[in-house]
Amino acid sequence: MQTLTAEVVADGRWELGEGPIWDAATGELAFVDIPGRQVLRYRPSDGRVTSVPTPSDIGCVAIRRGGGMVAALADGFWVTDPGSDAWRLLAPVEADLPDRRFNDGKCDPAGRFLAGSMAYDKRPGAGGFYRLDADGTSTQLLDGITISNGLVWTPDGRTLYYIDTPTRRIDAFDYDVATGAISYRREHLRLSDDEPGDLDGMTMDTEGGLWVALWNGYKVVRFAPDGGIDVVVEVPASHVTSVMFGGPDLEDLYITCAWSELTAEERAAEPMAGSLFKVRPGFRGYPAVEFAG
Repeated sequence: MQTLTAEVVADGRWELGEGPIWDAATGELAFVDIPGRQVLRYRPSDGRVTSVPTPSDIGCVAIRRGGGMVAALADGFWVTDPGSDAWRLLAPVEADLPDRRFNDGKCDPAGRFLAGSMAYDKRPGAGGFYRLDADGTSTQLLDGITISNGLVWTPDGRTLYYIDTPTRRIDAFDYDVATGAISYRREHLRLSDDEPGDLDGMTMDTEGGLWVALWNGYKVVRFAPDGGIDVVVEVPASHVTSVMFGGPDLEDLYITCAWSELTAEERAAEPMAGSLFKVRPGFRGYPAVEFAG
C-alpha cells in the first residue's frame, strides 16, 4: 500500500468545504462552503481564491456549458448566467421542507445534474436523490436516503456508483445515459468495520480506481478495481469531505475538508481543518462534465 501526504494550497478554513469540480476553461477549481453560502474558486496559477455568495446553503455546484454555474441550494436547483453572479431558481425541490438541504452532486455523461439531499439533523431516511434535466425539469430518483454523498459514473456511462454515508457502502446502479434512469441497485463494495471514518465524496481515475474522502478518517483512500485499498492520502484534518482531479494534466488530486462539528478543543488540534489540500498521486482523472442546460 502506498501512503502519501496532502499539502495545503489554500488555508481559508471554510466551515464545510465540499464538492470540488475542475473548470478546464478557466483553469480553476470550484468548490463550495455549504453553511457559508458561497461558491469558492481557487486559481492554482497564483493561489487566488474568489467567492460568489448564494441565496441559501449550497450543497454542490457544476459548470454550465457555455458559461455560468448550476447549483443545488437548500430549496432546489439554481443557475447563474454567463458573465453574471446573480442566481435564479430553475427548479424548486423540497422547498416546503426547511429542515433539509442538498448535499453532494455531479453531472452525468449527458450533462444532466444529479444531487441528493439530507436532513440537517441527519435523521435516517429523510433525504432523496434527484436529477435535473437540461430543460429545467427535475425528477426524484430515490427516497429514503440519509446522507446522500459521493457519486461517479464509469467511462461508458452505464454504471453509476453512489454513496449513502451511513450504509458504509458504495452501491452501483445500472444507468441509462439516454434517459437518465437508474435501476438494479446492488452493493459494489463496503468499507470494513475496522477502517475508521465514513464514506463521503468520491471520484474515479482513468485506471478504474475510486478515490473516496473519509469523514472522521483523516484521509482519502483509493479503492482499486479489485475492491482493496491500495493508496492512502493522509490529511491533517479529520473531517475530509470530497476529492476531484484537476490541473492541466488532471493529475492533481484536490481535497476539501471541514471544521464543522468540531469542538473548540478539536479545532485547536486541527488548525488546518477547512482548508483546501492537494496531492499528486501518480494517477489521472477524467474531465468534469458540464451541465447541458
